[in-house]
Amino acid sequence: MTCVTEDLASTLGRVEGSTLEFKREPKDRTALREAICALANDLVGRGGGDLLIGVDRNGNPHPVDTSDEALLLIAQIRDEGRILERPSLTVDRAVYGGAPVIRVHVNASGTPPVRLDGVAWVRPGPLTRRASADDERVLIERRRSAEVPFDARPLPGTGVADLDIEVLRSTYIASAVDPEVVEENDRPPAQQLRSLRLLHPNGFATPVGIVLGGFDPTSVLPGAYLQFVRYAGVDVDAPIRDEDEIRDNLITATRTLTSLLQGNVTREVKEVDALTERTQDDYPLPALREAIFNAVMHRTYEGSHAPVRILWFDDRIEVTNPGGPFGAVNSENFDRVNDYRNPSLAAAMKTLGYVNRFGRGIERMRLQMQRNGNPPPEFEVTPSWWRVTLPRAT
Repeated sequence: MTCVTEDLASTLGRVEGSTLEFKREPKDRTALREAICALANDLVGRGGGDLLIGVDRNGNPHPVDTSDEALLLIAQIRDEGRILERPSLTVDRAVYGGAPVIRVHVNASGTPPVRLDGVAWVRPGPLTRRASADDERVLIERRRSAEVPFDARPLPGTGVADLDIEVLRSTYIASAVDPEVVEENDRPPAQQLRSLRLLHPNGFATPVGIVLGGFDPTSVLPGAYLQFVRYAGVDVDAPIRDEDEIRDNLITATRTLTSLLQGNVTREVKEVDALTERTQDDYPLPALREAIFNAVMHRTYEGSHAPVRILWFDDRIEVTNPGGPFGAVNSENFDRVNDYRNPSLAAAMKTLGYVNRFGRGIERMRLQMQRNGNPPPEFEVTPSWWRVTLPRAT
């Protein structure tokens, strides 16, 4: 529990509303529970709200106990088991109108409706009340909309300004939409981005938009980058010959990645017979791209800050991505069964030609390695990560 020094009267205002409720005293714990339940349900979709204890209805401070014991009594409401799902909240000392108050900041629930003793409470304006049938319908629809795959959900705090529209327009939009259709409709950029799920209807960018064409993807999704390390040996104790972190959006990063791979692949001339020679790369570039793009496509972007790692040794290349098998896929059937953690990203990558056909990545890698004279790729699948090892051609 921390002490907030800013005066909340200037930041939150002096009038109650859908995201702000005042209570003179904490004596009526039932009223406090109803207020917390209502703010967690966030009927107006503002991300939650604040309950200020020690402020009267007119926005004037009222003396209140802000000791540690008083704050703990308020915080215990969260764990009583009477409000379900359990609300996410913080209880702090604060300043309002120059006087000490208790601030209860309640985050919007991701699984509404939240209920107090079986009853849902909402705050559509400056009044907390029982949810009507229509209120509950809105909350249930919001919960269902949040169940869409992570890559198509809105990312709060982002918007059109976070997306490089020119890069997206010249690549993905040009590939996904008939140019004549775009020209005829003359739709504004935001509408085009929404139609391709790069922008959510509420105006926030989506993970697929940020990954594909964000100006700074890692500022929003910290793990959305590629880490490349080239070792002068066969293990991580060997000296590092080269290293790079590719933190651009995927469209721009693809160009950097292609140059990086081409610069590290070695081509040798091998004798076939006394009169014939042939050239052979130590790794087939299409197999490398397939391994890396599949890692980008299938990794988890939610709850992990780990990048896709490309570790290049003298005898092999290891591509590791965070996120274990998803849905119907498991460690036994991963090369035969398909399921997509990021279906919108997968569709976009197919449109851009980064992956050719769904469900054929592993087969293609095996064929490309075989044709180039490499041993077959090896796969290690765990509940939390995948690793593809591509042995060097001998």
